[in-house]
Amino acid sequence: MSYYTRKEIDDLHNDIATLAAKVVSSEEEKSLIINTIELCLHQGFERQYLCEQLEKFVDRKQCLKMVDKLQEHLEEYKRKCRKRPDGDSTATSGVAEPAKKSRFDVVHPHSNGEKPALPPIVVPPAVISNSSMSLGNSSNAATSSLSSTQIKLMMVNAQREIEERKRALNQLKAKDPILASVPQIGLPVALATQALSKKPTPEDADKAKKIAELQAQIRAKLSGSLATLIQPTAPVQDRPKPLILDEDGRTIDKTGRAINIPTLTPTLKANIRAKKREVFNKSQTHAERNAAQEEALKFFDDRIAQKSAVRTKRALRFHEPGKFQQMAERMRMKSQLERLQNEISQIARKTGISSATKLALIAPKQDTPDDVPMMEWWDSVILTSDLNTLEDDGKISIRKAAITNLIEHPTQMKPPNEPLKPVYLPVFLTKKERKKLRRQNRREAWKEDQEKIRLGLVATPEPKLRISNLMRVLGTDAVQDPTKIEAHVREQMAKRQKAHEDANNARKLTAEQKSEKKIRKIKEDTSCGVHVSVYRIKDLQDNASKKFKVETNAKQLHMTGTVVLFRDCCVVVVEGGPKQQKKYRRLMQHRIKWEEDSVKGPDGQEVPNACVLVWEGTSQRRHFGEIKFKIFPMEKMAREFFQKHQVEHYWDLAYSGAVLEASTDE
Repeated sequence: MSYYTRKEIDDLHNDIATLAAKVVSSEEEKSLIINTIELCLHQGFERQYLCEQLEKFVDRKQCLKMVDKLQEHLEEYKRKCRKRPDGDSTATSGVAEPAKKSRFDVVHPHSNGEKPALPPIVVPPAVISNSSMSLGNSSNAATSSLSSTQIKLMMVNAQREIEERKRALNQLKAKDPILASVPQIGLPVALATQALSKKPTPEDADKAKKIAELQAQIRAKLSGSLATLIQPTAPVQDRPKPLILDEDGRTIDKTGRAINIPTLTPTLKANIRAKKREVFNKSQTHAERNAAQEEALKFFDDRIAQKSAVRTKRALRFHEPGKFQQMAERMRMKSQLERLQNEISQIARKTGISSATKLALIAPKQDTPDDVPMMEWWDSVILTSDLNTLEDDGKISIRKAAITNLIEHPTQMKPPNEPLKPVYLPVFLTKKERKKLRRQNRREAWKEDQEKIRLGLVATPEPKLRISNLMRVLGTDAVQDPTKIEAHVREQMAKRQKAHEDANNARKLTAEQKSEKKIRKIKEDTSCGVHVSVYRIKDLQDNASKKFKVETNAKQLHMTGTVVLFRDCCVVVVEGGPKQQKKYRRLMQHRIKWEEDSVKGPDGQEVPNACVLVWEGTSQRRHFGEIKFKIFPMEKMAREFFQKHQVEHYWDLAYSGAVLEASTDE
């Protein structure tokens, strides 16, 4: 630990101020850092203690850098002091100069230049010149850097100075009656008055300047100026001023002018950052709230009744007497009815009545009976009027002129399933025949090119050079400059390769053309007739994977149809060409393992699932669109769906087969 004298600290003051200016920009924090460093140097320089004191103003990293640079300045200052000669002015003159005053010494105003008996008090000047709000923060920071003994001594000296200044102020009041009517305005004003009463000396020029600045700041911060306070006609305010607010909530005085109330302004960087963060969060929250309100107003519809935010209180509701007894009776009756129905159905299955009844229900019902005409249309040509018209001999009257010895041939009509253009069977060639045909075609093309060259229509092509035939084609030219000839040959080979690849790319199909070609190969011409297949499955409702396969394969094969899901009979109808039907039949009867799943039979026993091809044939047109699933709870609704598409016989075939299969299983 090394102690520095007042003279050494004064020499180092400029370096310390430069270091503080690099770290902080505020004059208040700068003065606090300078006073803290000088106080630590005067009491004894210790690196760890100085770092702890500086961390109150700057962060750890800057604090360490500042201490390192300060140590470098101190070492440089010591080196300069060693280079100076040992003799000084005091030794040569023999007269001791008076000790130079330092910023760490506080001279009592009534001590006539003598130091008090107690130790000096270190009071940073920035603490005195601060505002009332910043005064508390700065004084706390400076006081916390002092020891407990120094704080006690400072309090004792401060109390003693206050008492002396009170006595001086009482003496001034006794001499001046105007000041006697003014209330006590505080310690700084008394100090300023006492300083003005004395004759300033050159030594106290700095103190006088600071006192004047302090006086101006205090006058600006007080609600009334000193001139207003000392007027004999001004009333003395014993009570605080009333708080008056205008319509906008601003504070005003009696004349109606707005009063600016000073607000707390943080000085430390940490507090400044915290305040900025708080303001930013408030603005973000306000912006989000406004955006939510705008969005709610944008999509608000006043026609829709909204529920109230407050939950209404629900009153107690008691059950009527005998309610649960009635429910129990109903359940017992329902169970008895089900038991009776099961017994009846078992007896009906044994006798075969149930299957016959169901088949009778399936049979289509005709709303009106078939009307038998009085005569057929082919008879109306030769009959006179109708069958009831008789001749004299009792025979039916006919027109003799309509009957001749000529034979009438009906107009020949084209069958609906016959194609418009004749279909020829494709001829498949063997491999040997295909090679021969290719060789002949290439020979013809070569002869045509030779004729064009002979007539002068086309220039003679360059010889087709390769590395293998280089010497044979060029001969002596290849020997004269082999490097050049090889480069020329390789260039020609690359050119031929590029032309070949360009031709391939030109023939290559685009993505859309590939898709169209694939669809064209799958789709078939159904203009002459549509092939239809009807499948019956015991249960298809609970198996999602098999439902996906049934639907996806039909869409991939571009087939139309429908899937009807009923309780005991699921029907799949698909429409397409013969190749499409062949692939879909293999899916339904071989690829999908229906027997892996088990379903409940009519008697409640588990039986394996199965898929049966009910019917396949041709139809003149398509009756369904893209394949879709339809669920029907009743048999009548399912039949009406097929009847709507004019193919109710599909359902009759499938459901009658399911009924007969159920009766045989029993």
